[in-house]
Amino acid sequence: MVQRAILCPRCRRLIGSEEKVCSWCGTSRSASWWQFMNWSRGALSGDWMIKTLISVNVLYFALSLIVSGGGGFLSPGQTSLLLLGATGTYPVDHFGRYWSLLSANYLHGGILHLIFNMMALKQIAPQVSEEYGASRMLTIYTIGGIIGYVVSYIAGVSFTIGASASVCALIGSLLYYGKSRGGVYGSSVYREVSGWVISLFIFGLLFPGINNWGHGGGILGGIVVSALLGYNERRRENSFDHAVALLCGITTVAVLVWAVVGTYIG
Repeated sequence: MVQRAILCPRCRRLIGSEEKVCSWCGTSRSASWWQFMNWSRGALSGDWMIKTLISVNVLYFALSLIVSGGGGFLSPGQTSLLLLGATGTYPVDHFGRYWSLLSANYLHGGILHLIFNMMALKQIAPQVSEEYGASRMLTIYTIGGIIGYVVSYIAGVSFTIGASASVCALIGSLLYYGKSRGGVYGSSVYREVSGWVISLFIFGLLFPGINNWGHGGGILGGIVVSALLGYNERRRENSFDHAVALLCGITTVAVLVWAVVGTYIG
């Protein structure tokens, strides 16, 4: 029986009638639909993922205001930030809150802090999703942010919050992509993202209270994680990438819920 061309059950690209696997992602033409759960078009699509990350940051900021009783002018108090998962040598060494290395990426000290980080995320994340895929973008964002705050902790920063470590991890992923890919396009990406790095460095020198260690650590984390995972032009996303991203998502939700429950029960 002659087989016909079909759409790949995972990436939705055309599999030729003579091909046994998808030439784009390596998926077998006979793979069951439930193996992939429409990852590339469903819950882990790039736009949906970016909107979700921004929404979680905004909602967690609103919660920090509620916990602090309104705080100042849209600025939560330090106590509420500590309870909800601020990180640094003080929370980790005094209270053993190692999980705060993740939760701190979703806390912000004020409305301008939140807006700046979310604008940067909205500008940078789509390109990371395009070059790496939505699953790897989430993994870079999560693990790269944790690495950023680990570096910050080692450097002795006592109390810190903000999504900038994770955003810097996305910047690091594009630095790696541009340098690794090379060519006219790769060089263009590298130059553009280098501008972000220079701006962050200058910003950190001019304004007090900026966690430059977290920024630098995030960039480093993004480079390392990206080098380990690779990008689309080297290999397409596969079930392993989706599984790691799912684990990152579940862990993030669990940590944030743990922080909230601990705040109200404790």
